Amino acid sequence: MRTKRWVAIGVTAFVVGSVAAMGTGPAAGEAQAAASFTTVIDNPYFPLPVGAKWVYRGVRDGVSQTDRVTVTSHTKVVDGETILVVRDVAKHGTRLLEKTFDWYAQDDLGAVWYFGEDTATYGPNGQVTSTEGSWTAGVDGAVRGIIMEADPQVPDGYRQEFYAGHAEDSAWVLSLDNAVTVPYGRVHHVLRTMEWSPLEPDVVDQKYYAQGIGIVKEIAVAGDQEVAKLVSFTTS
Repeated sequence: MRTKRWVAIGVTAFVVGSVAAMGTGPAAGEAQAAASFTTVIDNPYFPLPVGAKWVYRGVRDGVSQTDRVTVTSHTKVVDGETILVVRDVAKHGTRLLEKTFDWYAQDDLGAVWYFGEDTATYGPNGQVTSTEGSWTAGVDGAVRGIIMEADPQVPDGYRQEFYAGHAEDSAWVLSLDNAVTVPYGRVHHVLRTMEWSPLEPDVVDQKYYAQGIGIVKEIAVAGDQEVAKLVSFTTS
């Protein structure tokens, strides 16, 4: 336990230092704003073809859960741009835990931008207990961020979202050529990132992105035990 504690402290200290180095802007490279956006999202590490579905299984907050992510055919206008709506439903058995609608668009260079989310957490009786974490780019000072760069390289760092006090996730590229085994199978040439928020300073996650698939694994390396692994992926 002592060793894990010191690992967590070291990782968190690195992240805090990296945040300071990044400055306060909402996303790396945002000064070079995209000329245009599209809802056709074909970034190799974060593809979102309409109708695609991912199923993940894992543990969060001490509870086993299954996550089903679906790219809908719905679009909406957020911050003056037309974006694509992605639905994410988390359940423990048949009990609904969380339902989220995430909003994405891809710029003309190939980077995928995150425009916000409408999220709700549900109690044991099916009632909404919280909508914390919801945000909309362009509303109340919230600013869109980058969820995946067009050409990620080590050690790029970027803000994924920015709504002060509510949604402040950032990511760093750690490596580009990992091999990962999940229930879906063994995947190669996987991008590994580290993700952190100053709103949860003791929590650090790593995410693994496979080309042509997207996220295949998420795991907490500091903070409470959390893990999610890809079980299935279909494009229609």
